Amino acid sequence: MRVATVGTGYFSQFQYEAWSRMPDVDLVALCNRGAEGARRVAETYAVPATYSDLAEMLAEETPDLLDIITPPVTHLAMIRTAAAHKVPIICQKPFCQNLEEAKEAIAVCDKAGVLLVVHENFRFQPWHQQAKAVIEAGDLGDLYQASFRLRPGDGQGPEAYLDRQPYFQKMERFLVHETAIHLIDVFRFLLGEVEGVYARLERLNPVIAGEDAGIILLDFKSGARGLFDGNRLADHAAENRRLTMGEMLVEGSKAVLRLDGDGKLFLRRHGHDEEQEVAYAWDNRGFGGDCVYRLQRHVVDHLAGDGPVMNRASDYLANLRIEEAVYDSHREGRRRRL
Repeated sequence: MRVATVGTGYFSQFQYEAWSRMPDVDLVALCNRGAEGARRVAETYAVPATYSDLAEMLAEETPDLLDIITPPVTHLAMIRTAAAHKVPIICQKPFCQNLEEAKEAIAVCDKAGVLLVVHENFRFQPWHQQAKAVIEAGDLGDLYQASFRLRPGDGQGPEAYLDRQPYFQKMERFLVHETAIHLIDVFRFLLGEVEGVYARLERLNPVIAGEDAGIILLDFKSGARGLFDGNRLADHAAENRRLTMGEMLVEGSKAVLRLDGDGKLFLRRHGHDEEQEVAYAWDNRGFGGDCVYRLQRHVVDHLAGDGPVMNRASDYLANLRIEEAVYDSHREGRRRRL
């Protein structure tokens, strides 16, 4: 499969490394606005061709898949270009600049008959995949709620985020738009669709433009509840605090499932005090338990005819609608029904 990419920013290293490990994928070309970034990545991952113009690259290389690894402000225009060339797309998140742009991008691809997948990788993290398996096996019984405490500890002081993703400081919508959207998607993956939202958001670090802490309550159609408790300034116990980014509980009538900061899962039966570790295999490489590779592998397998695909942009709209409801709830000080 011939894959082309656009973008060489901080997070792209995980995409390029993952593509380079797939024996049935040829990374044929990359496009980037800056020549230095293009040269560096091309040399590192042996990409044979570089371009500064996306349309030219797509016309010359005729790839089977385009991986868009650029900021949201570029997404709609790039999706239009790829759709015009009939090239299936993986698009990085945050997906487009807002809900209206996302809807337009989906409409463009639908009209062209082009697959559009959002690079939402947290549901592909192995602990969330295993949690889904435990739930579907019935080990937790009737689900009551899931809660996630986001505590990466990287948001303190005037230098927060500057060494990795400095644009974080300038995002007017930060915690929810950039980070909590991952967990909103995980909650939907585990518990189903959301029907109501209540949120309170705060900005704790004065050097950044957006919110960096907050609490979001989610009401699910199943009757279960979700709690996202996020604070980017506080941390949690972990060898690598960016591995899981925090800790999770999924509570049911039969048992409670707990995720710790090292990717370990523990099951405690109702009425018992002892936890039992849930054994499962995963690779501690790349980002988040190799979730970038897992997502990209999933899309490649789908395009090769192996089963349905998750994270279609049309499905991802549900996350963006929840995000808008979160910000509306905070602004209005009330629960918002979806």
